[in-house]
Amino acid sequence: MAKSPIDAVVCEINALPEEWHGCGSMVPEVIHAIAEHVSRLGVIRRTAETGSGKTTLLFSHLSPHHTVFALDHARSVSCVRESPLCRMETVHVVDGPTQSTLPRHEFTEPLQVALIDGPHGYPFPDLEYYYLYPHIAPNGLLLIDDTKIPSIGRMRDIIAADDMFELIDTVADTAFLRRTQAPLLDPLGDGWWLQGFNKPYFARLQRRSRTIRLISSVVPAGLLRRIPKSVRRLLP
Repeated sequence: MAKSPIDAVVCEINALPEEWHGCGSMVPEVIHAIAEHVSRLGVIRRTAETGSGKTTLLFSHLSPHHTVFALDHARSVSCVRESPLCRMETVHVVDGPTQSTLPRHEFTEPLQVALIDGPHGYPFPDLEYYYLYPHIAPNGLLLIDDTKIPSIGRMRDIIAADDMFELIDTVADTAFLRRTQAPLLDPLGDGWWLQGFNKPYFARLQRRSRTIRLISSVVPAGLLRRIPKSVRRLLP
């Protein structure tokens, strides 16, 4: 069976050296998985990523409008620009640290795919998530690379527990999450008690509050005050 054009592109990208540029590259399994998952989405209009490399080559073929937020560190952007595999007419590079470029960027249309693979130190991936998640369309994909790093793995766990996202795949150290139909968490609000990662803690607080109200309803306040502090601390 003849390969599809995207299959051929994936093969060419995966044939590039492992250390294609100095920042490291996605392993072949992840490049293949991205192509597979994105192909199931249907119409792709806009995508974005933080960081640049082999994934940029791939997205230049998958998306007619791909935005890259990256510094040209260790030639990660230059290698892309110089590669015959990149369709630069589909790629827009926003040069600079994502910590400053993402907050200033205005997204005019929803994203079908967003990849977080920029600076890895805490809290920078979290900041990238904050500025990207409101723009991911329902059924769109959020990809998080390098989840082996504990702080990034924790971010993945927090997001995966949220109603807005469903963890659908993990390939090597890259997590694939699908945006659900759940309402958007207001980026300018709060609602920590509504988030899946926090719900068990909030439920404990509610149980404690109910227990306190119950005790207060049956034990006179004066008697409660006479109970030694060392004993009161043992109450729920």
